[in-house]
Order: sequence, then C-alpha cells, then structure tokens
Amino acid sequence: MPNKLNGLRTLVGAATLGASVLAMTSALAGEVTVWCWDPNFNGATMLEAAARYAADHPDFTINVVDFAKADVEQKLQAQLASGTTDGLPDIVLIEDYRAQKYLQSFPGSFEPLGGAIDTSKFAPYKVELASLNGQSYSVPFDSGVTGFFYRTDYLADAGYSEADLQDITWDQLIEIGKAVEAKTGHKLLSVDINDSGIIRIMMQSAGTWYFTEDGQVNIEGNAAFKTALGAWQRVLQSDIYKPTSGWTDYTGAFASGEVAGTITGVWITATIKANPELAGKWGVAPIPKIDFEGATHASNLGGSSWYVLASAPQKAEAIDFLKEIWASDVDFYQKILIDQGAFGTLTEARNGPAFQASDAFFSGQPVWQNFTSWLAEIPGVNYGIFTEEADTAVAAQLPVLKDGGDLDEAIKQIDAQVKQQTM
Repeated sequence: MPNKLNGLRTLVGAATLGASVLAMTSALAGEVTVWCWDPNFNGATMLEAAARYAADHPDFTINVVDFAKADVEQKLQAQLASGTTDGLPDIVLIEDYRAQKYLQSFPGSFEPLGGAIDTSKFAPYKVELASLNGQSYSVPFDSGVTGFFYRTDYLADAGYSEADLQDITWDQLIEIGKAVEAKTGHKLLSVDINDSGIIRIMMQSAGTWYFTEDGQVNIEGNAAFKTALGAWQRVLQSDIYKPTSGWTDYTGAFASGEVAGTITGVWITATIKANPELAGKWGVAPIPKIDFEGATHASNLGGSSWYVLASAPQKAEAIDFLKEIWASDVDFYQKILIDQGAFGTLTEARNGPAFQASDAFFSGQPVWQNFTSWLAEIPGVNYGIFTEEADTAVAAQLPVLKDGGDLDEAIKQIDAQVKQQTM
C-alpha cells in the first residue's frame, strides 16, 4: 500500500516503507522531489534510500513522483525544451540509452556531480554513459548486465549441464536449441522478432555501437555490427525459438515453461522468480559470444541512473542524499537486491552478503557473484544521442533477414535510414 501522509505526499522521516509511491504536482519548501517510474522497483528503492538518510537527517523529506516511463521522458523533454525550470524535480531517473541525448541537447540543465560523487566507485561502463566533455553527471543505479536464463531440467533432459553452457558461441546455442527441442519438445527461447535489443547486447559485448565516439554513423563498414547481425539472422532462421509479440507474450512463454529460457538483462530475475513452484529448476549462464576478435560474454541491456537538475531548488540536499546513500551505503545495496532484485553498480557492494550468497531458486548457483563478475567485464561504449533511431532501423530489417534477406543489403538499408534521420 502507498505511504501517504495527509493523503498527499510521502514524508520519509515519518513513514514506514511500502511498494508504491505517490504522485503529486508540488513540493513543500525543503522537500526533495524525485521523478521516476515503476513504484515497485525504482520508487521502492528510492524510498528505502530516503528512509536511511532520514535516520540521520530527521528534517529530511522526499516526494517521489511516479509516472509511466514514457511520461517521465515526455514531461522532462517538454519542460527542458520550454526553457522554464518551474515544476522540474530535484532528482530525475533517466534510462542510460537516453542520457547523452539529454546531456547534449540541453547543456547546462543537469548538475555535474564528479566533484561531489566519487564515480570511480561504480562500474566504469555506467560512468562513461553519463559523462560528457570530461564531466560526470549521474549517480549510477541499476545495471542491465545480461545472462542466459534457462530451465536446468529441460537442458539436463537434452544432455547439457551448466559446464556445457560456458564459453559458447551463438552458433553453438543454435545446436543446443535444436537438441533441446528434439529431446523435450520445447523451444529454447522466446523471441520478439521485431525487437532489436539483442543486437545491442551483441554489439556492446564486442565494444562497438551504432555510432563512433564523435557521433558519426558506424553501421556500414562496422565489422562487429555485421557479425552480430549475421549471428542473429542465423538464430532467426534456425527455428529454435517461439515468436512472441509484446511483453506479456514474451515473458509468459518462459514463465509457463513453454520455452526453455531467454537471453536478457538481470532485471528479468523478478519476473522469473514470480513462479515459486519452479524454484531449483532455473539456472543462469553467460551469454554466447559473437565470432569477432575481442568479443566477450559480457554485455548490458537497459539500466538507469539518477541525475540532479541544475535548477533544483534543493540541489545541495539532493546531492548530499545521493552521496551518502546511493554512492556509499553498501548495506543499502544488499537490501534492495534482496527486496527488489535491484542489481546496483556500486563496486564495493559486490563484497556484501547478498551478492555473495548462492540462490536456491537458481539451482544453488552463486548467481549474484556471477553477475558481478560479468558486470566488471562489460565493454564501455558511448550510446550517443540516436540509439532509438538506429534501433528502429534495425528492427525494420529483422523480419527481412529472417525470411532470407541479404545481410549486406539489410545493412545498407539500416545505414541509409539512420543517416537520413540523424544527419
């Protein structure tokens, strides 16, 4: 149930924590206002952080305003574009893929935090995503470090153990998928054919992106991109997956046991664990590696960070709050990992008990230790400001490639569409 005082706002100094947060349009003097989405995840972790801070700062209050993610983005974009600061929050959550677009499009709108926050405490790739012209602008939050989530019982029936899933390629994954279906009758993966997220995973695992460091389109002539797209074309043509459409269909396929697994970010853990009757029947392995020199088994999908507005009415207090809890409190990260499944990127936290524990649901594997190791190996890339436009262009070609389209022609079409939209 929501934490409400006088039916209006969450005053953390006086409230016990719950899973949801309250939206309101104005804040009391001295109150830190936060915009974010998902009250059961981002909102809940922010309330826990605020309660901890309020224990030593009894006058501290916070107003966590929960919107749908698209509404946060639309409202922030419109407000910054208008040039007026009235109504903006002190702290806002921004998805990592959008960070550079905001920072470059609205210079001076966000407070540089490098002087107050020791960013060396966080995973380097997260810091890089929110840096511009030598300045760091965020307090990194959750990682989308990726893994291959799979049903251990299905793969065991097909003759595969955990050891067999280490250091594999995407072509080897196809062979595993064929064996699983032959032995169990289950497809290996649930796949939305129109979702280009898997290409992002593959590219970052090889340390490349749609754009160069200076923002130039890096598609046609990008050997790593071609390798990634070719690998995924072979998967799409392999028939080892169930085609799905939309989030419910995608998650329902593996949650129900219809398919054997999925390859995605660590944030899917809560969805998988929502079926307690399957405890002990799940495992997590590293993602496959594309056949490209320097490619790794570590990558990222999603993730977000906290930003302070330069115009924030309670800027000093907001920064101190983020510094004391989000950039320092190791125990805080243990609690939100257990309670919300939030995999934070403060490197000191990885030595805490929650990160070190094995997980009975995942067949006793040390899953959080594994994710921590993979997190440290994620290649840093600059997402630039047009990732969404590039994703759209890639997604348009995936059905074509599935149906046997020429890889080079698809890349040419993607390159042309991205250049048309961004140059």
